[in-house]
Amino acid sequence: MRAFRTGLVLLTTAVTLVATGLPAAACDRDEKPQTPSARAQGAPGAVKNVQAVGNLPDAAGAISLNFLSIGRRDVMVVSGEFGLKSYDLANPAAPKLLGTLSLPGLWETEDTEVDPERNLIFLSRDPRAFGGTTHTGESGIYVVDVSRPEKPEILSYVKVPAGHTTSCVDGCRYLWTGGPAKADNMPADWGGRPIWVTDVRNPRKPVVNPNPIELARNDGKTDYVHDVQVDAEGIAWVSGRGGVRGYWTTGTHRDPVAGGVRRATALKPIPYAGGGISETAAPSKFMHNSLRPVGPRGRFGQLLYATEESFVDGCAGDGVLTISSLDGSYGGEGWRSTPDKPFRLKSVGTWSVAGQEGSDPTSADCSAHYFDLRGNVLVQSFYEQGTRFLDVSDPTNPTQIAYFRPADAAAWAPYFHRGYVYVADNKRGVDILKPQV
Repeated sequence: MRAFRTGLVLLTTAVTLVATGLPAAACDRDEKPQTPSARAQGAPGAVKNVQAVGNLPDAAGAISLNFLSIGRRDVMVVSGEFGLKSYDLANPAAPKLLGTLSLPGLWETEDTEVDPERNLIFLSRDPRAFGGTTHTGESGIYVVDVSRPEKPEILSYVKVPAGHTTSCVDGCRYLWTGGPAKADNMPADWGGRPIWVTDVRNPRKPVVNPNPIELARNDGKTDYVHDVQVDAEGIAWVSGRGGVRGYWTTGTHRDPVAGGVRRATALKPIPYAGGGISETAAPSKFMHNSLRPVGPRGRFGQLLYATEESFVDGCAGDGVLTISSLDGSYGGEGWRSTPDKPFRLKSVGTWSVAGQEGSDPTSADCSAHYFDLRGNVLVQSFYEQGTRFLDVSDPTNPTQIAYFRPADAAAWAPYFHRGYVYVADNKRGVDILKPQV
């Protein structure tokens, strides 16, 4: 997802789940593009301690949001199946459309990231975009200049062997791009696409390194990398099938896998910590996105929060948000894990939307998805189960304190911004919420 901009970030939550023995392809809904439906009218399905103050139905198909300060303006950038739209937030409850970059059929732009220093947006093109398939479709990255938000401009496009998500590392000097399922021309023993590194120091002429990284991530097997999030200390956390592993991309550090001390780069990162997630917490092994909260003096740096994305019949078995301890993983254990000698992080806590107050037991899609943190409050999207607010001051006992579940929810990602929460909803567009907690 993005490098989190939360200052003091606290703890998150997860879910208890029954072992399902899911096949690998069943773990990721993103394998099948969803068609946005018209926005349903009428009262929300369930609301508590949240005021809905606005909605942008013209952004139907929204998947990811970002916020930029451009001049004296507070600007929101919405990416999705339509391409890109920018909004002025002078009135935060009623954003005003500024400009549009039309790319209808773009898929998927999930967790789109920005370079706030250069006012650049990096849009990932999944091979399924514009009618393509994972087998033979083209993937790549659009570099978009939004310094004039009324007229977003594509500076460059470069083909990349991966394209489900693309993430900034090393201060957006480089991009790490991963996913989805492997193409027909990739090695038969790969379970999905790893990471390719693109140098975007010159945004008009991106350079893609031909050699992928983050191989052998799933007990020694190269597998699907879904997303990368960078924490407050600059460590890049790579989520996907097989768990979550963190890397230094800058500075000089000890390499716990190869031994010795060397300089980390985006092309040759140094392992930090992480590994597989305990199957008792996340049976599917598919980690969608993650975050290591870092507080004063690294107070909360020992915990790793990761969303499992998984869909089965009934909400009770759908994906969860896991809380794991990084203790015991700083010696490269997650890189030496094998099927015969698997390494797993110790589970600390979980939280599930299934059966919770405000939930709809008839919903088909209840998996945990992207989340954001502000102080002791976690906000998370759960597709048809809407947006949930949790008190996570005790990571072993997350407690729901508010929720917003419209009857037609397809919530993908929520974002705290200046006292509001903006929710990218694939059907409804963007919901603007005012928490009452």
